[in-house]
Amino acid sequence: MKAFIKNIASVFLAFLVLFSTMSFTISEHYCGDIMVDRSLFSKAESCGMDSDNYRKQKNTSTSNCSITKMNCCENVVKHIEGQDDLKISFNKLTLDQQLFVATFVYAYINLFEGLDKKAIPFNDYSPPLIVKDIHILDEVFLI
Repeated sequence: MKAFIKNIASVFLAFLVLFSTMSFTISEHYCGDIMVDRSLFSKAESCGMDSDNYRKQKNTSTSNCSITKMNCCENVVKHIEGQDDLKISFNKLTLDQQLFVATFVYAYINLFEGLDKKAIPFNDYSPPLIVKDIHILDEVFLI
């Protein structure tokens, strides 16, 4: 169960890094206030009312005035930029930070030195002399 949760967490973190660094563009086409088309990676298709031919047909001109109908269509492009600076630079550390890192690494490495396999801490000391049998004197017997 523990390994399963660890695998799920690692896959989740991998996808988190992937999607936080990915950039993409959303293109939307509106005709008035109504969204006609939305596209994630390419240009959104238009409704046909924003072409040059349609504008030329709607231009009315007389000798006194010229009226041009404004285009009701609009293209909206949203660009979502991903994260670029994932690499941490260690060459900009101050002297205090360098001192802390060096001390931390030295202390962390020395944690795992350990003792020898057959180290007996009381090997250099001789046992006390037994003058009297203390169990019999105190009348303490193991049952």
